Amino acid sequence: MTDSVLEQAVSNWARSAPAKTTEIHADRASFGHFWQRAGELLARLPAKRARNAMEAATAAEILARARESRARFMRAHAAGVYDALTSARARFVRVDELCERAAREFPGLVPDARALEHDAGKPQGEKDGLEVDQGIFLSYVLAEPASGMHLCHAMLLPREDTHERMKEFLEHGALQFPGAKVERHGKASVVTMQNPRFLNAEDESTLAGLESAIDLALLDPQTEICVLRGGEVTHSKHAGKRLFGAGINLTHLYQGKIRFLWYLLRDMALVNKLYRGLARPEAPPEEESVEKLWIAAVEGFAIGGHCQILLTIDQVIAASDAYLTLPARKEGIIPGAANLRLARHVGDRVARQAILAERRIDCASPAGQLVCDYIVAPEAMDFEIDRLVKHIAGSGMVSAVGNRRALRIMEEPLDAFRRYMAVYAREQALCHFSPALIANLEKNWDAASRRG
Repeated sequence: MTDSVLEQAVSNWARSAPAKTTEIHADRASFGHFWQRAGELLARLPAKRARNAMEAATAAEILARARESRARFMRAHAAGVYDALTSARARFVRVDELCERAAREFPGLVPDARALEHDAGKPQGEKDGLEVDQGIFLSYVLAEPASGMHLCHAMLLPREDTHERMKEFLEHGALQFPGAKVERHGKASVVTMQNPRFLNAEDESTLAGLESAIDLALLDPQTEICVLRGGEVTHSKHAGKRLFGAGINLTHLYQGKIRFLWYLLRDMALVNKLYRGLARPEAPPEEESVEKLWIAAVEGFAIGGHCQILLTIDQVIAASDAYLTLPARKEGIIPGAANLRLARHVGDRVARQAILAERRIDCASPAGQLVCDYIVAPEAMDFEIDRLVKHIAGSGMVSAVGNRRALRIMEEPLDAFRRYMAVYAREQALCHFSPALIANLEKNWDAASRRG
């Protein structure tokens, strides 16, 4: 197709956009046809890396117009779409399955499995960012109070395989997952984060396993407290040392190995379970949940996502030489729910310095001690964990969990989290596919030369 023919085809398609929204079934057909044509036109263009300037501008126009129409559709029909995908909120569906259902029931609203598979093997900078449409879709679902709260509830339920894995855990007292292990030590369930080659960084290989380990730690009837710790790493600079974690795996991010939904699965499930415990299907999460107090042991550093995790923890022990950073702006992304939570710990100015200007916070510093409760010599970490577990368990756990809930309902109601995630879903999707992210990773991380 010549440039002029394609330009005319795009122009004709743009004029065919539905002028207004009506009722959901009619709009599903008219908007769906518009989105289908967008996909066909985009498919006529060369791959992103091979486009000339005009072709790149044409692709950007197609993507932008289609996204604007998806936003209009969801603005009008978010509640109806969510009800259609969840049997009027009678079924709990996690965000990844919700997007799969949306692709089937409302073709073109979000990318389908074939489109996602086509993009999956590409470096991040060579993708068209089709997953941004998932962010738009989820943003409007979360912005609608009833749908958004129902989705938050779904993400706080145990994973589907958790009860089956619990049988193994009860028998052996330990269980290994990809990216994490959970072990019973007396009255404590100890979860160890493991990605030794990448300084315990989080990526697709660690996500499901760490969430499963957290589920089991909370559900284990033989323990009263949970401990979160980083495992030993094999990286040459820190070989044999325990490290809490290096945040998101930037090498995998640059190589396109981390999908957009990874952020939502992590922050709405794994991290939120640390903060809120496990929900039950029959009761609202703020009314009834399975909770234990969490202790975190910070050794070496807690960078990015691992620093975010600390903001959900009840008691933090840090080695005197450990430090915290939130370099997400330098990387080009949003640091999970840190924008929602960090200022409660360190105040607004220090929070802005950490999030917007990459301020390093030494755990033993005055600012660090607003996040970390106990500062100990590195060699004393094991002793301090045991001491704190015994101290907390000896005080009775019923009141401890009740006080935890009472503190949380005032500092961050689930509805406040829902509203935050509605913004986060959209903005993180845009960041995840921004050219600035690629430039930042190449400049600050030397990402092009690293091996995954």
